[in-house]
Amino acid sequence: MKQYEEKLKGYISESNIVAEQLVFENVCHSVEEAANTVGASPEDLVKNICMVDNNDNLIVAIVKGEDRASTKRVGKALNIEAPRTANEGEILEKTGFPCGGVPSFGYQATFIIDPKVMEKESIYTGGGSPHSLVRIASQELQRANNGLILKIRK
Repeated sequence: MKQYEEKLKGYISESNIVAEQLVFENVCHSVEEAANTVGASPEDLVKNICMVDNNDNLIVAIVKGEDRASTKRVGKALNIEAPRTANEGEILEKTGFPCGGVPSFGYQATFIIDPKVMEKESIYTGGGSPHSLVRIASQELQRANNGLILKIRK
């Protein structure tokens, strides 16, 4: 898992992204685990829902920790058929990071950020492995992934 954390750390540094990577002993796979680990509320965290369109392109829907992403809304927002949720193997292959540690930036994808995420000054996102998180300002997150801001939550 260390290699994934190092990979993301390098990307943050090389891309001049203003963010703090936090590595823990505890697993931060679920929103609840992550919130407990950093002493934050679930609404301070985001989930990166990886989806695949009909052309095998990766789409990442970024929603607040307590929200769910709608494949129908993502399809409508991008004017395509509703994408399907990616499986664990596809997530690792397309993002370069394991499920449960996928960051909101650092790989090739179409990123869509729900407007509710942008209401938060800063958020926690996947840090490269299930043992790490990244704390980043929501504005910086959008700059880092060139995300589209569209309502995609259910």
